[in-house]
Amino acid sequence: MAKTYDVVVIGGGPAGYVAAIRCAQLGLETACVEQWINFKGDPALGGTCLNVGCIPSKTLLESSEQYHHLKEGIDSHGIHVEGVKLDLDRMMARKEDIVLQLTNGIGALFKANGVEWLQGHGKLLADRQVEITHRDGSSDVVSADNVIIATGSVPIDIGAAPVDNAEGLIVDSTGALDFRQVPETLGVIGAGVIGLELGSVWNRLGAKVVMLEAVEDFLALADQQIARDALRQFKKQGLDIRLGTRVIATEKTGDGVKVHFKDKDGDHEIVFEKLLVSVGRRPNTDDVAAPESDLLFGERGFIHVDEHCETNLPGVYAIGDVVRGPMLAHKGSEEGVMVAEIIAGQHGHLNYDAIPWVIYTDPEIAWVGKTEQALKTEGIPYKIGTFPFSANGRAKAMDAAVGMVKMLAHAETDALLGCHIIGPYASELIQETVLAMEFNASSEDLARTIHGHPTLYEAMHEAALSVHGRALHKINT
Repeated sequence: MAKTYDVVVIGGGPAGYVAAIRCAQLGLETACVEQWINFKGDPALGGTCLNVGCIPSKTLLESSEQYHHLKEGIDSHGIHVEGVKLDLDRMMARKEDIVLQLTNGIGALFKANGVEWLQGHGKLLADRQVEITHRDGSSDVVSADNVIIATGSVPIDIGAAPVDNAEGLIVDSTGALDFRQVPETLGVIGAGVIGLELGSVWNRLGAKVVMLEAVEDFLALADQQIARDALRQFKKQGLDIRLGTRVIATEKTGDGVKVHFKDKDGDHEIVFEKLLVSVGRRPNTDDVAAPESDLLFGERGFIHVDEHCETNLPGVYAIGDVVRGPMLAHKGSEEGVMVAEIIAGQHGHLNYDAIPWVIYTDPEIAWVGKTEQALKTEGIPYKIGTFPFSANGRAKAMDAAVGMVKMLAHAETDALLGCHIIGPYASELIQETVLAMEFNASSEDLARTIHGHPTLYEAMHEAALSVHGRALHKINT
């Protein structure tokens, strides 16, 4: 007879492992099914994010920024460094060490909280049963009062550029995180978040990076004033970003990969030593449920859920990248907490209007809430407050006085509607507005809040003041 749990979570990434831990904290007997095998050939928790996504990419972004700063940007501080050398093997070893620390840490958290890790591939069967297929091909079945599907996402493939990470010539994000030498030239198909972050890493380390983006608008999801500023900054750094460029085909040559593409001027071709395909991600729902389970899917492979992340099957939930909404690790984690608390009979909460977005380039880009173009489209009256980091003392001291804070508030109620930042530590600064929006704050609330001096947060304060023409350290217009 199959063992029965209160909750079985399928997937051990940020959505799944957080859901499992929270379920266990609430006194539910919980198991988590995860099949990931890491670079050492060992089973690992953490999913894409910790193993080949968020954590290794941010680690390389930090390392490459340190290298570039020493090599190119520290003279203005009166510090002269000679003989700076890149040890890529050591850089990659550091990345791998950090990944192991964090993924092993989740295993320790599972033990501390009493979560049972069932290693293998999980598939939902009928009547809330879950089949686990192990590495050796054997399988067994467990039952659960509740099942949470959290199998994440995978890179989108395009026929024009078939990925083969093992060969290392045409790669996806996983392959681009594991180059063992800096390519002389790197082509990137797609100028979204992943393409920009990984393109920035290899650009800083010495590669000539060309980004081919099919759409005409750069960072279409971001506020377009911020996006235009970002495009200028990235081009200054040497990233060759070509918008309105559609890749038609690729072919491998003795020199690398020849890419055939089309833009408004016609057909072109260019040869790259390496090619990164980063055109987005899709839900990882292949083979997640047996047909007899009757699980309902929506368009593009997403699992259909209600506002509480419950599927069409009572007691079966889905969270994270497999459901509607942004594919962000923190969104999936909070959905996991919400579902765990609902299962335990509590009131789960998640404010989808206050989910922060971050791009970890230099300068960083972050936002929360509505963009100006969305407010115009929806006919919502608004006021704008802005403040440039060029007028912020801390940013100047850091030699990082580029970009701005843009705050949007309702023209009649003054409720905060959104905040958009390009500049130093935007990923940290945005959290002030996330918290403010969670508590239904107004721009006046931020304007009346004391901010320490000198700090980058003063730019947030000044942008809030600027909403009503009261900025103190810029000329109000």
